[in-house]
Parts: sequence; C-alpha cells; structure tokens
Amino acid sequence: IILADEPTGNLDSKTSVEIMGLFQEIHAKGNTIILVTHEEDIAKYAHRIVRLKDGRIESDERNHDIKTHEGISLSLDN
Repeated sequence: IILADEPTGNLDSKTSVEIMGLFQEIHAKGNTIILVTHEEDIAKYAHRIVRLKDGRIESDERNHDIKTHEGISLSLDN
C-alpha cells in the first residue's frame, strides 16, 4: 500500500501528469494507492473518490471515467 498525501501539490501540470502516470504503473502491478488531493483533475485518476468535509464523508463514489497519464479517459461499466 502506498499512501500519498498531496503528491502533486507544489508541482507544475506536466510534472503532475508524469507523477500520476507513475502511480498508474505501480497500480497496474497490483499495488494499492491511497492518495489525498484537493485537485479535482488529479482525483479523476482514481478508481474511487471519497470526498471529506469537516472530518466527515460527504460522498463515496466509484469513478466511471478514469483519466490516464496520456490524457485519455477510460470508461468503466457497472
């Protein structure tokens, strides 16, 4: 399991996309990644998005339109 707290927070957009590509490669090898971000475009790389507000779960949803590091979206059914 990899825990990543704001891994792209102080990075430019190009480097952020590269970092997310690395996370996708790591995940493809069977590793779980838990990522914290305030950036909606970064959250779109996740299979599941849990939004917190004031320490409580505001929403918990499966992402059906996963972004890839090439900028192409992958649609998931069900």
